[in-house]
Amino acid sequence: MGKPFLSRPKSMLERFVHSETSGSVLLFAATVAALVWANSPWSASYFALWKLPLQLGRRPLLSMDLHHWIDDGLMVLFFLVVGLEIKREIVKGELASFRQAALPIMAALGGMILPAVIYFALNRHGAGAHGWGIPMATDIGFALGILALLGKRIPSSLRVFMLALAIVDDVGAILVIAFFYTPSISLLALAAAGGLLLVLIGLSVRRAPLAVYSVVGICFWAAVLSSGVHATIAGVILGLVAPITPKYRPEQLAESAEPLLKNFRDQILSQNKTSAEATITELDELLRGTDSIAERLERSVHPWVCFLILPLFALASAGTALSTTQLKLAYSSPIALGIFLGLLVGKAVGITLLSFLAVKFKIAAMADGLTWNGIAGVGLLAGVGFTVALFISGLSFEDPTLVAIAKVAVLAVSLSAGCVGYLYLRFTLKNNSIQS
Repeated sequence: MGKPFLSRPKSMLERFVHSETSGSVLLFAATVAALVWANSPWSASYFALWKLPLQLGRRPLLSMDLHHWIDDGLMVLFFLVVGLEIKREIVKGELASFRQAALPIMAALGGMILPAVIYFALNRHGAGAHGWGIPMATDIGFALGILALLGKRIPSSLRVFMLALAIVDDVGAILVIAFFYTPSISLLALAAAGGLLLVLIGLSVRRAPLAVYSVVGICFWAAVLSSGVHATIAGVILGLVAPITPKYRPEQLAESAEPLLKNFRDQILSQNKTSAEATITELDELLRGTDSIAERLERSVHPWVCFLILPLFALASAGTALSTTQLKLAYSSPIALGIFLGLLVGKAVGITLLSFLAVKFKIAAMADGLTWNGIAGVGLLAGVGFTVALFISGLSFEDPTLVAIAKVAVLAVSLSAGCVGYLYLRFTLKNNSIQS
């Protein structure tokens, strides 16, 4: 019984990577659709659609336009998955020990700090100064999708490094959103959110049923939304406090299931249908007890995030008018230049440089199969900042023109970083694939 249990984290990682890479195809298609629609004769309908007001119940808190429902509602589930991944990697993944975590943590820090510094150096004054958080984030779905295209050229250790780096990168982006992109705070609502968080922690400790956890989680999201803290932070917190330890260990399942199965056989032979159904219920509860809430949440929510929520977010957020005037504005804007250089140059240099310093000063060690060419290639791919970069663009500026400039820059640099990173890894790691 021990072997399947030990292999479970690996299978969860494989499912995660498969969903991310498959979902990136839909994400790309939604982006293209948004750009085509926003620049078509029907562009007015595109921009009008996302301003459509929707209200749940009579409370003004739950009255937002469609775009805000996607950003403050559905995207909470995306950040829930991020929180679940962070917790899984910290508890039993690549971030479980300092020695395992040191290299991707240092790499991620370099990939967050240098892009922000480059952006801020070009936008210290004026309306663009608030956008320094835009080039800090990596889109894990697109990055893993590009790695998947390279097939066996890429050692598994490089994929794991990319995943761990992107997760630490997500933590940084979440902290930036929480502390620097929250305009005002309602202390009363924040206190209510704090009380509900204590309830969630209590439910986690007692391993309450998923249904109870979900209901309290929705109330927690509503409290965070009304507090002024960005609602997506609620998703991350829900993922972090979700119980990751199952109620029963696999060996306990074997011990408890054996007498129940014996009773079930006897009940079937004696045609005692009522007792047999009761035994099946007990077996079902026992099996559920070997699966943690965190694992069940990830399995049920992650496909929806990859195949519906993120493509819908891309459709709503990526559309921008690519007129000659708009492209000229973006071409000459320090905002666009800061985003482009921050993601394409800052990410690659920051990740590679801090990784090198961490290894040189023996803060971290290189895993088997990792090479400096591979790390540099991951640094280039980390410049694909699509999802969270677009998200922070919308939080950074109130002027629609500045938001459009930021979007154009994010789309351009994400395409550039993806192509450059792919070609770099394809040719520099070619010899490795032949030797292996």
